[in-house]
Amino acid sequence: MPTSLTVIADSLPYLLLGTINTAGIVVAAMLLGLLLGVCIAVGLVYGGRPVRLLLSCYVWFFRGVPVLVLLFLFYFGLFTYLGLPFNAFFSVALVLGMTTGAYQANIFKGAILSLPRGQFKAASALGMSELQTIRSIILPQALRVSIPAWSNEYSIILKDSALAFVIGAPEIMARTQFVASRTYQHLPLYITAGLLYFFLTWLGVAALRALERRLRIPGYTHGIQ
Repeated sequence: MPTSLTVIADSLPYLLLGTINTAGIVVAAMLLGLLLGVCIAVGLVYGGRPVRLLLSCYVWFFRGVPVLVLLFLFYFGLFTYLGLPFNAFFSVALVLGMTTGAYQANIFKGAILSLPRGQFKAASALGMSELQTIRSIILPQALRVSIPAWSNEYSIILKDSALAFVIGAPEIMARTQFVASRTYQHLPLYITAGLLYFFLTWLGVAALRALERRLRIPGYTHGIQ
């Protein structure tokens, strides 16, 4: 058996543990981003001028600063300055979550604005408050309409998670680099890492496409082939 294949076979269990860590980072980041994105989107659409200005600054900051800079800024800067005992895994999930929250906010904002404005009047005529209308009528539709764009954001965050290795998070890239630096089999190991990222991307996007089919609203989304 070629040396490269032997190295891949021997290191694969170690790399798969990194895959679990990568998946954990991405899931945590996406859930945090979902929570932040929904709250920010509602504030941007229905909030007062000061609220919209503050939230817009948040969105522009996290959209305008590279993820790598944000990781260094928070992990080596802000967290250290404040004395917060966050490990690398938690720090990466938090930074990616805040970053994707800014992008998801625009996704959900667009979905909310795409809904018929008459729904608010109809809900008001039924005696529902503005908060009840947003929670029970607007958001359930907006979240369903947002699934295609949300799946795209998943693939972006998954690829951005590879930057976690720079602060020592034990994910796919960090473990691949560790093995490659000791075996000198860089090409086959990085190809293996790429295939692992590709598999996670395919798996997540396929799951979200299945969810989209299940929750599709006739008349709001196009049929999925």
